[in-house]
Amino acid sequence: MGRSLVGGLTIGLVGPLGAGKTQLVKGIAAGNATGETADVTSPTFTLVHEYPGVLTLYHVDVYRLGDTPALAALGFEEWLRPDAVVVVEWADRVRYALPVETVWIELEPTDGDAVAQATSRRVRCRAPGSAGERFLIACKQCDR
Repeated sequence: MGRSLVGGLTIGLVGPLGAGKTQLVKGIAAGNATGETADVTSPTFTLVHEYPGVLTLYHVDVYRLGDTPALAALGFEEWLRPDAVVVVEWADRVRYALPVETVWIELEPTDGDAVAQATSRRVRCRAPGSAGERFLIACKQCDR
């Protein structure tokens, strides 16, 4: 996915605690040539991490964010640039603050008694806009 990123893209991640949202961001960061992916951690308490790479990657966690206006107060609009990508964990909590063309990726654990013990996940992707559709098509082509 990280190799298929296009500037200006917003990706909304949805799934329960422990579903693998941050792990997915690590993979996206690796493909974006971010560098040491061990440095990619959940921004639960800091709310946003910025990672340089082919494109600037903004990793946002809105789990503890109160509401949609709080996202705007963080400077969300400033991150929506042609040389950047924004990935938002718990994006369903601020759905109406995100661009209409946000690519939505839903992670659902499919085994294990507890989410944290799951070893497989169902991944659903939707892209309502043309840039997002091109991104998902490029991701599928990378798998071949």
